[in-house]
Amino acid sequence: MRIIAKSTLKKFWEQPQYSDSQAPLESWHEEALKAIWTSPQAVKVNYGNASICANNRVVFNIGGNKYRLVVEMQYRACIAWVKFIGTHEQYNKIDVENVSEY
Repeated sequence: MRIIAKSTLKKFWEQPQYSDSQAPLESWHEEALKAIWTSPQAVKVNYGNASICANNRVVFNIGGNKYRLVVEMQYRACIAWVKFIGTHEQYNKIDVENVSEY
């Protein structure tokens, strides 16, 4: 998969209060780069706890569910577009289907 964009993830983990997210986000990024997700079911094979949402959105639990990563999947183009990364509390305040923070 092509990830748009690692710089978004890096911008998040470089904030001192979220520095503990670096290792799990880098791990997710490396796994996603190698993945071939052609459907929501393919994502679930690798990430059984991922939430498949409307509007081609997938929510990944990061760092033991401390953080939530919302990605818009463009399956045919093999693109995963980061739309939101935040704490569980911040996630609860967004509309997953329409968020486009980055």
